Amino acid sequence: MAATGKWSFAEMVMAAGRHPVNSPLWHWLWGALLLLNALTVQASDLSASVNRDTIGIDETLNLRLRYTGSESGGQPDFELLQQDFDILSRQQSNQYQVINGRAESFVEWTLTLAPKRQGKLFVPSLHYQGSVSNAVPITVKDASTTPGAGDRQAFLEVELDKGQVYVQEQLLVKVRLYTTIGLHDIATEPLQIPGAHVEKVDEQRYERRIGGVSHAVYELTYAVYPESSGELKIPALSYVAIAGRRDPFSLFNRNTQRLRLRSQPKVIQVVPKPASYSGAHWLPAASLGIVQSWSQDPKHFKVGEPITRIVTVRAEGLRAAQLPPLPRLEVEGLKTYPDQPQQDDQVDSGGVTGSRIETTAIVATQPGDYQLPEIVITWWDTKTGRQRATQLPPFRFTVSGSAAGAKPDQTGVAPETRVNLTAPTAEDNFWRNLALAAIFTHLFWVLYFLYQRKKRNPSPRLKETPRTDSGGEASALLQAAGGGDAAKLMAALDNWLHSRWPETRGQSLAEANRNLKLEDLQQLQELLSAALYTTPPQPLDRQRVQLLVERLIRVAKSKQKPVENSALPALFS
Repeated sequence: MAATGKWSFAEMVMAAGRHPVNSPLWHWLWGALLLLNALTVQASDLSASVNRDTIGIDETLNLRLRYTGSESGGQPDFELLQQDFDILSRQQSNQYQVINGRAESFVEWTLTLAPKRQGKLFVPSLHYQGSVSNAVPITVKDASTTPGAGDRQAFLEVELDKGQVYVQEQLLVKVRLYTTIGLHDIATEPLQIPGAHVEKVDEQRYERRIGGVSHAVYELTYAVYPESSGELKIPALSYVAIAGRRDPFSLFNRNTQRLRLRSQPKVIQVVPKPASYSGAHWLPAASLGIVQSWSQDPKHFKVGEPITRIVTVRAEGLRAAQLPPLPRLEVEGLKTYPDQPQQDDQVDSGGVTGSRIETTAIVATQPGDYQLPEIVITWWDTKTGRQRATQLPPFRFTVSGSAAGAKPDQTGVAPETRVNLTAPTAEDNFWRNLALAAIFTHLFWVLYFLYQRKKRNPSPRLKETPRTDSGGEASALLQAAGGGDAAKLMAALDNWLHSRWPETRGQSLAEANRNLKLEDLQQLQELLSAALYTTPPQPLDRQRVQLLVERLIRVAKSKQKPVENSALPALFS
């Protein structure tokens, strides 16, 4: 010891043992021990632990994060943790304890975590007050391989009503939440499927017995319409709910538990339109019917008197926007004035039933017998898997009365142009003068009213139909044209059309094209139809599509006048 000049801690203790307790060496030793103990107590540490390291995708785990140190305030940054886990609940507690005479204080956070995906995950290292926690590996398995999955108190189920669908055919997706425990504050995740139109059509609550055990069921039904053929993926859905009874007099509700439930993803095959289908419009429906009605009895149809014909097309399993317009009525001797069509969707647990109602005012200009042509709609019966046609038969009726240009009688003067040769009496002159005075007085007040209105509004201008041709829709259309995806291009084209011409909203691409009469739009529609609805589908010619889209946007910008509104003309023009 003398040779080295250094003393170990054990040698100092042995040396102190040979001296009295109140010696300076003992005082120095006790001081060193107290300082070492204080440093140990004040040393900062952040540790992480979990109650389970192997769970199912629909299960949860508890993460316990403990910090021992003198500094406090705030909480760790959990943003990195949320990349692979949903934080369902979070609690914080400050504790102080003495173990074997050693005092210890710490802050503890308890988090309930739900995994976002399967596979090998990690609870990452977290940072707090300069300390870093340890990372914890987690294995996430499929729900069906998790022990006790059949005895779960709450779970989700997804059911499809078909194993295979045609493009644009209705697919019913039912999402059911089963539970044997009390659940409340259920937060549902909406169903969103890329490449398909999704619409919620029904919501029900009922009970069902499974294995002799009664379950409460919360069921949502969605109608899904695939926009292109191929595989359609129904993604996994996540529901969050609170289990247990809530105490209205408790601030913390410690006897409740936050659950995250997750469904299994589904895949269904979408087949293209059959090559044997010969209809002008692809209409996959469970049923389709046509009916007509009249505003009055057509048996009493007279020349010059208007009568209204109402034709309704109703299809089970199709939206109203999918139904095509009816052929225009053109019959010699009849003037027709079609009104704007009405579209209506009725939804229930069986899906969507779309209706298209077309109203036409008819005025006969000549008496005689007339026949309205038949209406035939070809559609695809999804129940039997074959092509069908629904027909509205021809309608015959007779118009009575005389023509507008009636033949002159034997006197050689037409009845409408005969002259009364009798000299007017004094009484006739009085009433004639009174009528003229009333007419002139009325015209005076009308002109005075227009003059006063012009003084208040010097330069009134006619309002034109507003058009919004925002750069966002045009840019999205150009981007979709360069991508080569027919379904995305169809959606972008619809958005741009409805933004550029608001009056086309609710119309199909073919119907909008008939109203706009744009040659580039017609060619683009033919390319999209060949890519989406033919078997096998034809690939898009990107260069031609890009050229057509650019030309279509330029033509749209060059048109200054709005599309003429198809208002109902005067009946007797």
